[in-house]
Amino acid sequence: MEEGKNTVTETKQDENTENKGSLEEMFQDLEEVISEMEGSDITLEQSFDLYNRGMNLLKQCSKTIDEVEKKVLILDEEGETHEF
Repeated sequence: MEEGKNTVTETKQDENTENKGSLEEMFQDLEEVISEMEGSDITLEQSFDLYNRGMNLLKQCSKTIDEVEKKVLILDEEGETHEF
């Protein structure tokens, strides 16, 4: 393995992929990715790694939101609950 090849971004991406955090934590991680990508001292390789990390986070967020939506119950006019 080449020295310096394993960047902090790759390490964070691995941690986020393995440890599914709360939706708020994932959103915070996405904000960090965006801030890093907006930096002027970023290489093309780093921006590609950040992009991949961001896309993985978006997929996790979407999956989490879908799971929450399925758990939401709607109270109908007769007082009965139904899944969303």
